[in-house]
Amino acid sequence: MNGRTMLTSRTYLLTGAALAAVLTLSACTNGTAPNASSESSSTKAASAAFAPADVTFAQMMIPHHEQAVEMSDDILAKDGIDQRILDLATQIKAAQQPEIKQLKAWLTDWGTDETSTQGMDGMSGMGDGSDGMMSADDMMALANASGADAGRLYLNQMIVHHEGAVVMAQLELDEGQNVDAKAMASNIVTSQTDEIGVMKDILATL
Repeated sequence: MNGRTMLTSRTYLLTGAALAAVLTLSACTNGTAPNASSESSSTKAASAAFAPADVTFAQMMIPHHEQAVEMSDDILAKDGIDQRILDLATQIKAAQQPEIKQLKAWLTDWGTDETSTQGMDGMSGMGDGSDGMMSADDMMALANASGADAGRLYLNQMIVHHEGAVVMAQLELDEGQNVDAKAMASNIVTSQTDEIGVMKDILATL
């Protein structure tokens, strides 16, 4: 084999090795990136997935929370209220106002709104009077009450209100699909059950 032939053979070998390296690198790159992207997309899809029950939960919990905030604003504006009740009302507002904002954002993401009837029949057991909402007369009674009487009325009404929220949240846990909505529902069950206990303890000492 002369020098020219050896040079040509070496060139072919080097070229082949370089090509193999490029193909291997390309295969690794194309193999891992789509999988990571697919995993991210899958996680987003799971988080965004929702059922009619999730829509119902959000649509019904928004006015429910808004009424709790209104009741709390009412008691916070009165004089002669037990400090424990004032602290509780402040706590309820702090917890439920951000949840109202989040619930509204979910409805927007899901292509519906607060007054849409979409999904209103998607959660069994809703709309049967178990939601704990106060009537107009109930709200007027709280607005007109004063001092210790107002404090007791607020606690009694809010216990019923919280019990309704727990029922609604439990139904979301049983029938909902959206992971974020179910997480909020779980938090509502835990936090509002605890607050019911606190309110009953306060009532027992008034």
